Amino acid sequence: MFNLDLRSRASKIKLVAFDVDGVMTDGGMIYGEDGIQYKIFNAKDGQGIAMLVKSGVKTAVITAKESRAVTQRFLDLGMTKLYQGQKNKLVALKEMLAEYKIDPCEVAYMGDDLPDLAVLKEVGLACCPADAVKEVKEVCHFISAKRGGRGAVRELTDLIYNVQKLFV
Repeated sequence: MFNLDLRSRASKIKLVAFDVDGVMTDGGMIYGEDGIQYKIFNAKDGQGIAMLVKSGVKTAVITAKESRAVTQRFLDLGMTKLYQGQKNKLVALKEMLAEYKIDPCEVAYMGDDLPDLAVLKEVGLACCPADAVKEVKEVCHFISAKRGGRGAVRELTDLIYNVQKLFV
């Protein structure tokens, strides 16, 4: 199903990091009358992340925005690291590499837009949803058949989970 290079890359992953808008969500923005932004997350994507967490794979969110909804989703899934308001996402990546003493080839990152390019170019498994911008797709090793917020995250987590035989 997946080519040998993709399987080889997925077999090394110890940390999976995600952008939020356009990856963990469909990129739509809903604002309430109170001015608070609301987000819709996919339950199956969440289950995929939860399975990685339970299997011992480190998981992270790196997003340029700040949102209480993202904080709550992060907590609900028991993820490892949360970086919000991160205009330079590469700084967050380098901090995690040092903290966990892992190599960039042991990291998967899923992003969808231009602010994600620097991280995507550094990691061992660069990933994006089907509806990512062209420039992102050009640097990715794995392009999901699913759109952001519509199963792309789950497709990536299943790939890693199955290749590494992480049965919980």
